[in-house]
Amino acid sequence: MATDQGKTLLPIARTAIARVLHTPYPAAADETAPWLAEPGASFITLTQCGELRGCIGTLQAHRPLLADVKSNAVSAALRDPRFLPLTREEFATVQVEVSLLTAPQTLGFADEADALAQLRPGIDGIVFEYGHYRSTFLPQVWESLAQPHLFLAMLKRKAGLPDNFWAEDVKLSRYTVTKWREADLDEEFYNG
Repeated sequence: MATDQGKTLLPIARTAIARVLHTPYPAAADETAPWLAEPGASFITLTQCGELRGCIGTLQAHRPLLADVKSNAVSAALRDPRFLPLTREEFATVQVEVSLLTAPQTLGFADEADALAQLRPGIDGIVFEYGHYRSTFLPQVWESLAQPHLFLAMLKRKAGLPDNFWAEDVKLSRYTVTKWREADLDEEFYNG
């Protein structure tokens, strides 16, 4: 089922981007599967030549998965504040990745060392919160930030705080993802 979900979700995300760019692209095959109508939280990551080109998502399931994937795909392509909007010319060279998130689970910890000891590299996506400061990294970020202390330091920086910041009221939550990349499905198609 998981691979089948990816074979459905990836074309949905790409088609949503194509539509807003007014680029011809075949419509996604099946948008009527019952599981697409259930609430879901997703992140859409766009890469180009192996580099991040956009990433936007939802941490809490608050709308049907179909709507969430389409909206986040368009936002990753056009509204990620770190990048200029994706152009029609770039559309063919960008790779799409869809991540489905589990509901975040609050971590209980005594201090920063205790919090770091609970992080599971390569498994956990983490949400960092302190007052109005908030950030998240998907589990995929562990590939470039493999050490828990670096992962957490960069998460603080992403939130707009110093790398060494810590306070009693810091909140951390973790989630896991199921992810699919177009490149993986292409390899499966050509090798399968």
